[in-house]
Amino acid sequence: MNNPQPGFGWQNTARTVDRAAFDEGLRQHMLRIYNYMCLGLVVTGVVAFIVGTTPALYVPIFSTPLKWVVMLAPLAFVLFFSFRIDKISASGAQTLFWAFCAVMGLSLASIFLVFTGTSIARTFFITAAMFGATSLYGYTTKRDLSQFGSFLIMGLIGVIIASLVNLFIGSTMLQFAVSVIGVLVFVGLTAWDTQSIKEQYSENFAYESQQKLAIFGAFSLYLNFINMFQLLLSLTGQRQE
Repeated sequence: MNNPQPGFGWQNTARTVDRAAFDEGLRQHMLRIYNYMCLGLVVTGVVAFIVGTTPALYVPIFSTPLKWVVMLAPLAFVLFFSFRIDKISASGAQTLFWAFCAVMGLSLASIFLVFTGTSIARTFFITAAMFGATSLYGYTTKRDLSQFGSFLIMGLIGVIIASLVNLFIGSTMLQFAVSVIGVLVFVGLTAWDTQSIKEQYSENFAYESQQKLAIFGAFSLYLNFINMFQLLLSLTGQRQE
């Protein structure tokens, strides 16, 4: 008869407890990220709606060269956030995130001048469904999505360049192609980012690091959602008469 190994049962119990603690910490971390993202979308939506439906606010912006400042301001935030995230505090990152969401709302206010309210609402819910399903896939899949990362980044760069070019040439066909390819790219990025956020998590991080990681995760998913929404709106949105 084999002798039982000392402590074997306790080791299994410890592993189970550690795994349970890790899973609970990861769940709380992801909930914190999604809460930040959803609140960011609320800030963006409120600002966009107020500005886009108030002539006294949108006329001085979108009927003057100031519109270019408003349109390009979010890009400046993205670049600053990406390069400075390691050098700012968690509270500073959070403040920057809320400011970015408000500026993005200001930039998106123009959609209320172009598309009907019903069309905007419908596209938002379609985007939410697509985003939710894709992010859930990225969270639950056992497949390593990192192999697709380089292709998604190249696709993103291509979409950005084509979009900038189309600002000057105004091609309907190019816009359609950019929208279709862009939706596919951001769907892929949503799954990839979600899996990356999950893999980056560790319960041994300090509170400050966890907070910054949550803000940056919310920032990444927020960008995917907003871009997916804009591209779908350009494809399916019903324009004002």
